[in-house]
Amino acid sequence: MSRQPSGDEVSATAGPGGLADRGGQGQRRVVTGGRDRPARSQRTVIGAGVILVTLLGLVGSMSLFLNFSFAASRADELKPHLGTVHAQPAGPTYATLAQKSIYMLEHTFYDRHGLWHMCVPVKLCNTKNMDWGADNLTYDLYLRWQVDKDPTVVPLLARLARTALWWVPARFGSSDNIAWDAIAEVREYQVTGRKIALDKAEVALARLNAGPSGFAVGACPEIDYQWPFGHRDFGLKTLETDSNYVKAALLLYQVTKNTAYLYDAEVKYAAIRQYYLSGSTSLYTDFVFDNGKTCQAVPRFFLGSVNGNMIWNGATLAVDTGDAGYAQEAIATAHAVIDHLSDDAGIYNPLFTDIDVDEPLIEAMYDLAAVYHQTFARNWLLTTASAAGGDFNSRYEFGRFYDGPPPSGAVTSWEENGGIALMTAAAGLDGTGRPAGFGFWQHAAWVPDNLYLTGASLPIHFTGRAIAIMGTIGDVCCRAGHAWVAVDGVPAFSNVGIWQNRSSPARRLNNQVLFAWRWRRSGPHTITILPASYNPLEGGSYFHMTGYLMVS
Repeated sequence: MSRQPSGDEVSATAGPGGLADRGGQGQRRVVTGGRDRPARSQRTVIGAGVILVTLLGLVGSMSLFLNFSFAASRADELKPHLGTVHAQPAGPTYATLAQKSIYMLEHTFYDRHGLWHMCVPVKLCNTKNMDWGADNLTYDLYLRWQVDKDPTVVPLLARLARTALWWVPARFGSSDNIAWDAIAEVREYQVTGRKIALDKAEVALARLNAGPSGFAVGACPEIDYQWPFGHRDFGLKTLETDSNYVKAALLLYQVTKNTAYLYDAEVKYAAIRQYYLSGSTSLYTDFVFDNGKTCQAVPRFFLGSVNGNMIWNGATLAVDTGDAGYAQEAIATAHAVIDHLSDDAGIYNPLFTDIDVDEPLIEAMYDLAAVYHQTFARNWLLTTASAAGGDFNSRYEFGRFYDGPPPSGAVTSWEENGGIALMTAAAGLDGTGRPAGFGFWQHAAWVPDNLYLTGASLPIHFTGRAIAIMGTIGDVCCRAGHAWVAVDGVPAFSNVGIWQNRSSPARRLNNQVLFAWRWRRSGPHTITILPASYNPLEGGSYFHMTGYLMVS
């Protein structure tokens, strides 16, 4: 269950004294293969023969991982309409759910011409093939191919490769947009072999590396501004850029064998641990503000996407370099996700509304489970898949919260990519398995309660075993205004909380789940909505609910 930390949070400052040293990463460098690479403290470098046997799993499972494990709407808009839930006594298998969900993706979100609809109903949002809302649906197709070699995804990925952007210097965009796209393009190349996809990925990474781009500047130039020279969003730097950069570089190294990509990945990985790693846990916060003089992290803003990237990055670096320390760091972050970003029933719950995507985390955990034979990752995936797969709507769409009800309003690509990935992963691990407690939310009671956070706290008392608080995402569209949450008196570990006014498609989305939580058994519980501290990106406090669903 999520808990508040007691230690100090990450705060790195650049000034006369130099950059703060984090996570055992010194500034000393060693020369390897004719190139500088970051020195690693307290790590073991493994010989090439051991790498082939141990890291690639030719003899049993990956011993590096096995040897290091931690233990105000109209009245008719207030009530959610859950749609037709498939009421079968035992429910479908994970293999069926994976097949149905990928079919839904191909025939609902995909426009048949190499673009993705960002929302369903389609006319609500735009259609494109760029940035994280679209790219994570592309990742879903790749994961499906990785797990099942599904031939239906190949022509879709080929068309997506043709419509992907060329990130030439004249094209304006954010650094994280470029990095998300680069990964999608390598994935397209890996499945289709289309050289245009590989060329676009390399151009994208070169754009990020270019000195005049204005990304790698400021007080901590080792990490990138989201927008050139920090001119937007108060000098924001985001791990969405840097963690994706590492992943894209590693993927390009794998397909091109160009060691410069591996070197760049190691250097950026070290910078990430210096600036984004939380001092109290092995999780990484997502935001750093660089005003040109100092770099200050936003404490405990833990997103599943970037932490998933760092798990994948650490595991892959361990294989590619033979450095066991990377494996240790990946395992530590994976355990921290499970320990701190789960509800009381052990189901993944990142406490977000519309600010994250989950495919990278699902993909990373699947690799730990299937490739590196980590039982804890397998158990986490199947526990979460069991909850998510127990309730879906008539189109086989899954909810934003895996422990919550199925979608009853508009569904966005940012919301849906995780559930699709989760079903794909579960099918790969246990295709004949079925979700437990099928139809869990079918008999939920609706309690209308049109409330705003206006004071020091807003407590919601009820007796039951699950709650889903409903409202409008982008209520005062589309950014400033968020709130924090305490469950039965315990503040959440993550500060993501309920960022209600943030809407990724820049639209007001009614009838959405703002928060969900599940317990192992029924009892009296209290969810307390709390004012959130002001920061330049999220603004001050805001919360407005229309009511809640409760399972007794």
